[in-house]
Amino acid sequence: MLRLNLIFFSLMSLLVIQESPAQNSKHIQWLSFEQLEDSLVSNPKKIVIDFYADWCVYCKKMDRVAFKDTEIISELNRSYHSVKLDVETQDTIRFGGEVLFNRQIGTKRTPVHDIALRLASRPEQAFSLPAIVILNEDFEVMARYFRYLSPTELKKILYQFSF
Repeated sequence: MLRLNLIFFSLMSLLVIQESPAQNSKHIQWLSFEQLEDSLVSNPKKIVIDFYADWCVYCKKMDRVAFKDTEIISELNRSYHSVKLDVETQDTIRFGGEVLFNRQIGTKRTPVHDIALRLASRPEQAFSLPAIVILNEDFEVMARYFRYLSPTELKKILYQFSF
């Protein structure tokens, strides 16, 4: 009996050790585009990109509500690489052999970075936020969403594309 207990506790210990800390995190493991490029090489997964701006009310609501939901955090950390980018950033981004920057700085009231325009634009419509983009492991766009997504809606979307 003692031996069975030792085997049981040993197996349980191994299971606990093997669980990824990212999956159990209380926060989404957001990456930069540079980190994403490295992560895709070592661990190919689908990608979720959250394009936001500090002035965007619904972007802030997604941060407060949807991105604090424990199921969403777990699913993003387990099944996706997650990137968060302020569309007004002045940072130069090196990704996929390209150098991307915000060419609109100084030309518009709301300058939008080239990478956001490339991945989250729609024909015949002005760029809008919030913008959530889901890409496959080959960095091909699978879906785009241009509105506030409630936790229930976002869970459905994430589960739909995680397989």
